[in-house]
Amino acid sequence: MLNRRDFLKRSTIAGLAAQAVSRTGFGASGLPTRVLGRTGERVSILCLGGWHVGAIEDEKEAIRFMHTAVGEGLTFFDNAWEYHSGRAEEVMGKALAQDGYRKKVFLMTKCCGRDYKEAKQHLEDSLRRLRTDVIDLWQFHEVNYDSDPDWIFERGALRAAIEARKEGKIRFIGFTGHKDPRIHLKMLSKPFDWDTAQMPINVLDAHYRSFQKEVVPVCLKKNVGVIGMKGLAGGYPQGKLVAGAGLKAVECYRYCLSLPVASQVVGVSNMDQLRQCVEMARGFQPMTEEEKSKLLAQVKDVAGDGRLELFKSTQAFDSPVHRRQHGFSAD
Repeated sequence: MLNRRDFLKRSTIAGLAAQAVSRTGFGASGLPTRVLGRTGERVSILCLGGWHVGAIEDEKEAIRFMHTAVGEGLTFFDNAWEYHSGRAEEVMGKALAQDGYRKKVFLMTKCCGRDYKEAKQHLEDSLRRLRTDVIDLWQFHEVNYDSDPDWIFERGALRAAIEARKEGKIRFIGFTGHKDPRIHLKMLSKPFDWDTAQMPINVLDAHYRSFQKEVVPVCLKKNVGVIGMKGLAGGYPQGKLVAGAGLKAVECYRYCLSLPVASQVVGVSNMDQLRQCVEMARGFQPMTEEEKSKLLAQVKDVAGDGRLELFKSTQAFDSPVHRRQHGFSAD
């Protein structure tokens, strides 16, 4: 039975969550936008995943793909220093350098460095590859290991980020991770006002090491912008299934966007996948509580032990860069 204090706390969080979803607006091309936490920036509710863009082998096709996304109103772009050994940033940089596209995009990339020198080098690499003077959002990538929060603070990586913000090279600072909610909570408890936090958000997550239950409420309370990822629990299933759970991709993303996320990263790499996601977002209507409950019940048996969210339960999705940092094999 809830006491009055717990009831008021849950009611407040529920109210903040409802506001986050209800404040959806529309961009110039008709794709809905939401406010990204304390930044005050409005971003498209879908964010284009940089890893998947970097996986498109034909460079001209990759550039055309990104330009099409912008034209459809998908103007929040994701990337990371380590994606495809830098190729993802390089190709994205070429796309944004053409015809004023950089000014149309809210650009985010991620730093793998944990110490001052390495973080500064990663930033300079990213700025060069992305062909820009300023990155809108710079996030510490894959805060997946228990020691990562302490390393970022104690070894100087955060100091490098703060300096870069003062120098105008970056505008906002956040972090990502896909392993365990308690590591995110450790980052959020540190003495720094994070602008954003990126985390797994999907229908399976509700049942196993749940970021949506444990981390999102803290972010809302602290006005930290929530960026969802792993919306299909790992990999785009041709618009039919999500990692063996028997769900359609569009209903999975609709579930994610019915939660108080500012934007959901989508890992798409062809025009058909892009079209499906844009159509879902443009006509987005939040799921009712009944719809969400039905979906959660449908996946409960396969979601509770992490067998499908392998990025939480194994090292299979961990970057080789971070495995090596912690002394693990990168093979």
